[in-house]
Amino acid sequence: MTWFINISITIITFITMEGTAWLAHKYLMHGLLWNLHRDHHEPHEEKVFEKNDYFFVIFALPAIICFYIGFIDFSFPLWIGLGITLYGLAYFFIHDLFIHQRLKVLRKADSVYFRAIRKAHKMHHKHLGPQNGECFGMLWAPLKYFKDVKKHAQ
Repeated sequence: MTWFINISITIITFITMEGTAWLAHKYLMHGLLWNLHRDHHEPHEEKVFEKNDYFFVIFALPAIICFYIGFIDFSFPLWIGLGITLYGLAYFFIHDLFIHQRLKVLRKADSVYFRAIRKAHKMHHKHLGPQNGECFGMLWAPLKYFKDVKKHAQ
């Protein structure tokens, strides 16, 4: 029964991270921490790192702390840390590898889900400043993008 609780904590944390990422993206990255996020919205030559990449470290800190605390007795912080880490990994694959093609992989990934996510992200990036943004999530897009890509696929 303990394994069921631990897996549930990990899954709930993973799902909750989409809302957490949305809030952090809208109110921190497009707010107080815009200086770190700005270069991600500006046209630039292909470079390996951006200032925006500091967010990987910033958002990894809660997971690291949870792992540190939870490894002592394999308590619930460990499973929260695992959920955060798995979300970060999914974010990396979707955002950096699939959408922005920072490494030339996942080019052929094509489904309604991937097209909707890509379109929502393009709409997010049409805004070069911190104001008037939209689509701040990463693994889920508003339903209108799913409907739009389905309509154009027919």
